[in-house]
This record gives sequence, C-alpha cells and structure tokens, in this order.
Amino acid sequence: MLIAEPNRGMPPLAPAPALSFFEFWPAKLFYLPVWVWVLWLSLRHGGLRLPLVANPLFPAGGLFGEVKSDILDQIGGSARRWVARYVKIARGDGLSDTVAEKAIAAARADGLDFPLVAKPELGCRGAGVRPVHSAADLAAYVAGFPHGESFLLQQLIDVEGEAGVFYVREPGAERGEIISLTLKYFPYVIGDGRRTLAKLIRADPRAGRLAHLYLPRHTARLGQVLGDGETFRLAFAGSHSRGAIFRDGTPLVTEAMRARFDAIAREVPEFWFGRFDVRFANFADLQRGQGFTILECNGAGSESTHVWDSRTTLFSAYAALFRQYALLWRIGAANRRRGFRPEGWGAFLARRRRELDATPAYPMTA
Repeated sequence: MLIAEPNRGMPPLAPAPALSFFEFWPAKLFYLPVWVWVLWLSLRHGGLRLPLVANPLFPAGGLFGEVKSDILDQIGGSARRWVARYVKIARGDGLSDTVAEKAIAAARADGLDFPLVAKPELGCRGAGVRPVHSAADLAAYVAGFPHGESFLLQQLIDVEGEAGVFYVREPGAERGEIISLTLKYFPYVIGDGRRTLAKLIRADPRAGRLAHLYLPRHTARLGQVLGDGETFRLAFAGSHSRGAIFRDGTPLVTEAMRARFDAIAREVPEFWFGRFDVRFANFADLQRGQGFTILECNGAGSESTHVWDSRTTLFSAYAALFRQYALLWRIGAANRRRGFRPEGWGAFLARRRRELDATPAYPMTA
C-alpha cells in the first residue's frame, strides 16, 4: 500500500473537519428521521415494498441481497466496454488451494491475471473486498471465505481516483440525472523516520479517531517505522464505513458526465435508480465522460453518500436523503402502474437474512 503520490488525479483534498459530529452516529439513531419519512412515503404512495420494483429486473430492486455479477451482467451493448472485467467463483466445499487454482484458471481463461480484486458476490459497504496479488494471496482469501457463497475476481484498476455516481431517471422521463457525486479519497499517513505506523495512525487528526478501523487490518506492520516522507495507504476499499474519506462532488457534475451515464444506464434493462462506483486516473476525464471504469452497479439500496462529507450539515444530509427516498418511492409507484409487482415479504426477508448472515463471515476488508 505504498504509493508515491496519494490521491493523484483527484481534485485537491481541501481542508475540512476530521469528522462531522454525526458521521459515525449509530445507524439506528441517524436513520430514525429517515424511517419516519419512509413510512410517510409508503402511506402516500400506497406501498412499503415499492422500492422492490424501482429496478424491476434486479432482485428486490437492488434494495438487499443483490448479486454483483447478476447486475453487472445486465450492462449490455456499447456500455459493456466501461465495465471492469470479472469472473464469478463458487467457494464450494473444496480445499482452499484447490478452489484458488480453479479460480486462477477461470480468470486466465477470461483474459484476467494478477493483480486482481476479490469481493463477495453478496454484500455491501466494502465487506470482504481485498486485492490479491498472487496465488498465495488468493488461497488465503478463499480459506477465510464462507462455504456455499460465491465471490468475484475482478480486474484491479490500480489508480487513485474513485467516485460514486448516483443516477436516477423516472419512467417516462426523456433524460436521467446525476443527483449525487461522491469523491472517494484513500487515507494516508506520512512517515517522519521516527514513529511507527501505529503511532502515526494514532497521531493523525482523522485516522486517530478511527484507529479501530485501521489498526486491525495492518497488524503485521504496526511496529514498522516509516521513512521520512514515506506514505502509507490505510484503506483499499472506497467505502466510508471502512475508512475512506468522502467529499461532495455534486457541484462538479458536467453535462458530458450526465449524458454518458444516462447512455450507460439505458443499456441496463429497466434500470431507473442506483449508483455506479467507478475508478479513474484523472477526474477531468471523468467530467468529460471518458477515462473511467465501472466497478459495481448498485440498485435501490444505494445512498447519496456525499452526505458523509465532514463539511455537510445534518440538515443538508437529511434533505439529500429525503429527496433520494422520495424519488425511490415515486419510481416504484410508476413501475407498479406499469404492471410490475414486488416479491412477497417472505422471499424478501429471506434474501435480507442471507446477506446479514454471510457478511460477518467474509475476510477482513483491506
């Protein structure tokens, strides 16, 4: 995780508070007003399950239990060239070395080779995402992966730029919109030739307050003294809950970006609401609608993650989330009028339970 130029190709990371006062509130507390809003929307539109048909061809609309490859497989036509290549691997009950060997063979048959990214098919918020640079890395990943579940091996896009592009188009509308753009910065500490990695983490204004996220994943190197000016990346996955730094890039959205993602979204059958997670080498290229790669496409469970910018006020965060959910329910209601029906409560709750049960068993996120 050593790199010469942190956050290369991204807009400058402007000074900001280390954390907002609500950034890591317990979810039950933070989302309480959102749940009240959701209940009102359900009464207004006549259905609590309307999000399940926001994207009618996604399992449960992409709210819970979505399988990454099933959704990526739906990106077709000319849009396919924007997607990072991947293969799906079933963990099965075999020995980890045997499963890893078969996975490497499958990846190479599809033109992929190390370095790769391993990620669970089922799950969100960066759970279980790790880079794998060798057969030994992959065997260790498989050894810690739950039997009966599947994972992806995906092309590693080894650049610093990452963003979440939240796209919405209401059925019948002529054009879609990007309602949120989250710029994701990977946290670093910089050595001084004297202090260990552990001390640098604890001394950092932001990392020190999130040491519980960073220290466990770097146990083997915590005693290492970083050289003067040496940089060390603390997180690989671009997930806020795993320690990435989020900034609101919505004012930087261009017409070229909107048009590009509108065109891509229209190549996904019945896709109306969700977020594309992308990586890029140069943000200016992304603004031109060029030079990016799609890592994942998420559905109704997507969030306007720019609210986790530490400069965002609590009022602004709720305003963004209330708008997001109002659009979600409107789209679900429109699709119901078009003849789509949500799956039953039993199937939906079973899907949710499977995801909740599998996630804690995944390998530690890098």
